[in-house]
Amino acid sequence: MNRHHRPKGGGWVVLGLLCLAQFMLIVDITVVQVALPSIGADLALGREALTWVVTAYTLCFGGLMVLGGRLADVFGARGTLLAGLGVFTAASLVCGLAGSGAVLVAGRALQGVGAALLSPAALAVIVATFHGERRARALGVWAAIGGTGAALGVLVGGLLTAGPGWAWVFFVNVPIGLAVLAAVPAVVPAAAGRREVVDVPGALVVTLATALLIYGVVTAGDAGWAAAGTVLPLAGAVLLYVLFVVVERSVRSPLMRAATLARRPVISGTFVMLVATGLMLGLFFLSTLYLQHVLGFSPLETGLIFLPAAVAITAGAQLGGHLIGRVGGRPVAVAAFVLTAAGAALMARVSPGTSVYITLLPGFVLASLGIGPAFVTATTTTMANIPPGENGVASGVINTFHELGGSIGVAVVSTVAAAGLAPGAAGAAGAAGAGGFVAGFTLCAVVAGVAGAVALGLVPGGKPAAAFVGHGHAQGHAQEQAQGQAQGQAQRHGHGYGG
Repeated sequence: MNRHHRPKGGGWVVLGLLCLAQFMLIVDITVVQVALPSIGADLALGREALTWVVTAYTLCFGGLMVLGGRLADVFGARGTLLAGLGVFTAASLVCGLAGSGAVLVAGRALQGVGAALLSPAALAVIVATFHGERRARALGVWAAIGGTGAALGVLVGGLLTAGPGWAWVFFVNVPIGLAVLAAVPAVVPAAAGRREVVDVPGALVVTLATALLIYGVVTAGDAGWAAAGTVLPLAGAVLLYVLFVVVERSVRSPLMRAATLARRPVISGTFVMLVATGLMLGLFFLSTLYLQHVLGFSPLETGLIFLPAAVAITAGAQLGGHLIGRVGGRPVAVAAFVLTAAGAALMARVSPGTSVYITLLPGFVLASLGIGPAFVTATTTTMANIPPGENGVASGVINTFHELGGSIGVAVVSTVAAAGLAPGAAGAAGAAGAGGFVAGFTLCAVVAGVAGAVALGLVPGGKPAAAFVGHGHAQGHAQEQAQGQAQGQAQRHGHGYGG
């Protein structure tokens, strides 16, 4: 995106549109969970079929994200974004009109395909559009969408399910998607891709590996970690990831260069994203079930409890975006995990005889306030260290870890909290009915504390350097040559980070 094709409104209109599109994708992760009982009753679906209503979306979204990012690099981000948005919008209509479980699951899978094209392309556009401190602020807004959308999805799901019905959980995406489809061509400049050959073997291998990994983790939440349905997919994923490394070393145009993935800021960014998303969705999962399963809250009442958490994530992400440009990613990441640990520890004090307004809610808000800056740190430290032409695939990688972290978080806490989730646990007397949830919240607190200690040593010190700032996948060839020289200089001075 060069100086002759600057977006209108200094980029902020572009950011608003792309965040609205991303908001739909993230909301769809949690909004459906609230509607599952109604969907099951209307379509006569059992527990296993309802699980696939959620899993089909997650598998396709997470599994295809790296490929979607690479397509954005090769064919241009705007075209890939519009294609993904069109597919997602059409699939939402199919889901809303579904009269059977098979059609609904197919529609959810198609939604995931569209999301996998849209999300990394949108992030690549943002990285190419904003420079310097403005990029940190923009990524702060983008990161806030990841947490706020998931939290508000619970509220939106409750409102729509209790009101017009579960089908509107999907129908609401259609007018929003059409509006963004109409507006994007007017504000996002078209830019040529790199016209390279897509690494089809590598794309197929990494897509299948990631899908198996997510499937194995999701299965672990129901069947346990020792079940064959868990172990075999996880083992297959490991073997395929090894094969992916072999393939990438042998092809002329790899999906993503190993040297890029091995950068310390990229490793730390993916680690922070993985843990932060796992903690966020783990806490969301436990809170939702505790409120409804133990305390008997309605879906709407549960959604209202999530509203302050959504505000806290947004505030934390904005604060993190401002602080990273001034103090660097390391202190922000460490402080973020410390806040999350403190909040989860407060949530672990829940009991049926204690008001949620003095234990769960304030802890939830404090943990959410910490998760917001963690998202900004993950995105900023990764995207500030990506060479020219790899913004799309790097966006796919960081978003894949977002999906993977969420799946792992839910699977792990559901295993730990199994006592509280078992049939009849809701009617157990006293604190016994909440024992599994206390264990789950305690685990989240411990994981957040350990993650803070790891971040202290893993996340690079200093501010993200300007060497990679402004490197869009769609820059002109002459500009890419100049950026390549800047990249080499950054590598000689500590991979783009100071201190």
